[in-house]
Amino acid sequence: MAIPDILTKFKNEVAQCANLITNAHQRNAAGTFILSELDRRQITAAAFLNKFIAWESFLEASLADFMIGAPTIGGAQPTRYVAPPNADMAKKIVVGSQRFFDYANHQYVLKIVRLYFDNGYPFEPHISGIFRDLDDLRAMRNACAHISSTTQLALEGLAIRIFGQPKPGITIYDMLTSIDPRENPAATVFQSYRIKLEATADLIANG
Repeated sequence: MAIPDILTKFKNEVAQCANLITNAHQRNAAGTFILSELDRRQITAAAFLNKFIAWESFLEASLADFMIGAPTIGGAQPTRYVAPPNADMAKKIVVGSQRFFDYANHQYVLKIVRLYFDNGYPFEPHISGIFRDLDDLRAMRNACAHISSTTQLALEGLAIRIFGQPKPGITIYDMLTSIDPRENPAATVFQSYRIKLEATADLIANG
């Protein structure tokens, strides 16, 4: 798949996630939510997880394409230190002797792109530019995937950073659907991190 198609696929998948949340919060003529609170919570968490998976898939596909010599959308040719014959082999090289490569771990991603491309371009400096945001997204991903004292503490710590005050017992649903006070114009936390991911994907793809 060509880089423009990989970018479009990512954006379409993220848009679908946003649509799921919007549709889950539809109201009837009386102003009452059509779906139950439990349904809204589960759909929102699932939509966030799907968004995170879409980001991982974008990284995997674009990395493989650039490894086999694809140019950026802007026409730049990244200087690469590997030359696999096809995208499937490129993905196998990334995995190496491991069972899988964790694209959710941006430290691993940074290490790989700096190893395979001159200065990590076109993934760098853009991955580094949202490093803290990727930490946040991973904390939210973990809170969606399983609930434990560790994930709850991480979520509450993130809430302090986002909202500027403690939010004891905050749920992933409450966080994702709350307005992010750092954003102008107003956006929910889900929307604000969507904007950051899409902007970073644009920068990587365009070079």
